[in-house]
Amino acid sequence: MSQQTTLAKAVTFSGVGLHSGREVHMELRPAAADTGIVFVRTDMDGEPRVEARADRVTSTLRATTIGADGIEFFTIEHLMSALHALSIDNCEVRLDSEEPPVADGASLVFFELIERAGIQELDAPRKEIVIDRVYRIDDDQHERFVMAVPYDGFRVSFTSVNPHRLIGIQYENFEITPELYKKEIAPARTIAYEKEIEQLRKMGLGLGGSIENVIVYNDDGWLNPLHFDDELVRHKIVDVIGDLRLAGIIRGHIIAAASGHALNTALAKQILDGCGC
Repeated sequence: MSQQTTLAKAVTFSGVGLHSGREVHMELRPAAADTGIVFVRTDMDGEPRVEARADRVTSTLRATTIGADGIEFFTIEHLMSALHALSIDNCEVRLDSEEPPVADGASLVFFELIERAGIQELDAPRKEIVIDRVYRIDDDQHERFVMAVPYDGFRVSFTSVNPHRLIGIQYENFEITPELYKKEIAPARTIAYEKEIEQLRKMGLGLGGSIENVIVYNDDGWLNPLHFDDELVRHKIVDVIGDLRLAGIIRGHIIAAASGHALNTALAKQILDGCGC
């Protein structure tokens, strides 16, 4: 059985939040065994904390939000994805705002930040979530689903469906290892349709978005160059890995078709309930 891990030292990163547009300073700190991933507001009295678990999800509108006792943290999925890919069991995420920095819209910055901190093994066994039966969440109205099935390892197979001629149907299937994640998944960035941006901002979303941290497309083409021809589906894999970390470190095969944060986090909750964790 593997041992639990945390960071070997604290590391910091600053930037703006994707949706809030606010400057935020983030510190990732080592944490003791059985702490889990915990988000902390350092700018508030008492430094309130929220554990990153599926039963703490409060919203999935354009991002994954967790909360407790009136305190919320949103757009946590890219950081959670990097923590999952590197099998970090315990970490304190200290923020002076409600949202981690967006960085370049991908998870690579967070992955490299954790690499720079180093990984420390702890004297406690890992509570890995071993998928021993089929878990599935369906959205029949929109013909979407996400499921987890038994598998000796961690694999993600994702089909994204977009009616725009530039994107269409994209599919990727990866055995997730830190090395593969860093090269093939972590650089994939958030994507937005230009016509949706104004409406999002009216809703108070995407206020920190720019072509520096979001891939934007319109009816004529891409406004900035792609890292991958199928960057959309790869970013969807970033998201599902991050959302599923809300159940724990997974051993199993995740299969998804056009899934988003709502279905992903519902699956994480189903798994969490099913394992009695």
